Amino acid sequence: MKRVVVTGLGMINAVGNDKESSFKAICDGVCGIETITLFDPENYSVKIAGQVKDFDPVTVMAPKEVKKADRFIHLGLKAAQEAMADANLAQDTDMERFGISAGSGIGGLPSIEKNSIILENRGPRRISPFFIPGALVNMLGGFVSIEHGTKGPNLSSVTACAAGTHAISEAMKTIICGGADKMLVVSAECAITGVGVGGFAAMKALSTNNENPKKASRPFDANRDGFVMGEGAAALVLETYEDAVARGANIYGEIIGFGESGDANHITTPSLDGPARAMKAAYKMAGEPKLDYVNAHGTSTPINDKNETAAVKELLGGKENCPPMSSIKGQIGHCLGAAGGIEAVTCLLAMRDSILPPTINNETPDENCDLDYVTSGSRAAKLNIVMSNSFGFGGTNGVLIFKKI
Repeated sequence: MKRVVVTGLGMINAVGNDKESSFKAICDGVCGIETITLFDPENYSVKIAGQVKDFDPVTVMAPKEVKKADRFIHLGLKAAQEAMADANLAQDTDMERFGISAGSGIGGLPSIEKNSIILENRGPRRISPFFIPGALVNMLGGFVSIEHGTKGPNLSSVTACAAGTHAISEAMKTIICGGADKMLVVSAECAITGVGVGGFAAMKALSTNNENPKKASRPFDANRDGFVMGEGAAALVLETYEDAVARGANIYGEIIGFGESGDANHITTPSLDGPARAMKAAYKMAGEPKLDYVNAHGTSTPINDKNETAAVKELLGGKENCPPMSSIKGQIGHCLGAAGGIEAVTCLLAMRDSILPPTINNETPDENCDLDYVTSGSRAAKLNIVMSNSFGFGGTNGVLIFKKI
């Protein structure tokens, strides 16, 4: 089987607009969650989110083109540009053998909301002609492909909060099966809009700690009361190990395992069995190695954090066999379809720098969450093999295992 490695990374989120600044902030325990400014949250029960700051879309698109794409595409373009520059590809790269794998949970929700209001108030003739092509999830890959000239497979994963992880595994499958030699994976989400926040709040899925936003996302803490929405994007350049070595590329790590499963249980409430089976599949594919770190889905919801802890213990045969596990959602919020991509980039940078990112705001022990969650700040550690988990509404699960080379 072909070996697949990662040679380029890009990331933007609530604590930084590039991979290095955001990774440093994550490891420093900086929290980017604050009162929402993307819309007026005055009449909402939830008024907080992890917003990207100081980002101007004209830095990634020509001013006249900006209105043709939703914000999630703007963020995705930013991450993709960084990853492609980081990969330092040769001028003669065969672009017909270079594909795109994109992921988003919701896509252009701000555009959907805006144009629905226009329809209601001003009629169908005033709907923007750019609405549909700027809001479709697959247009994230479309815009990125056009910008970078990739002519290989152009794929999209729309699997809720597992979309970013599934986009990576789909890219890996494409390379293994010979459909491409290189794949640019990009995942992005921007659902911090009235209907997005209002919809999740109506489900009672979000934290309502509006008075103390920096403490609202509390993965694995006994007092957690729901997740906090975040936004952002991530990008990774994947290629065969042989191609990367031949061109002298910097290799961040190798993907040695992926696992996918369905809960077949409940549309929004995660099970223990589904995530456990996805972990087991990835672990088996990787050769059942010693894991040095688990980057948890860790949403700060009562059920997910308990079930994920139990599933990791089941995978590895008990608490005593489990490595450190942390969630970065306390710092950046839950970026939905972009979460898996951002967390994959975080895992690869953690291996590069030999550091464990912390779980912030974990202050009150929960008897059902009894692993080492790296709660006292980041920690130096030699990381050779790490696992990253993503679980989504509808019972869709994705797990990746990376190895340092």
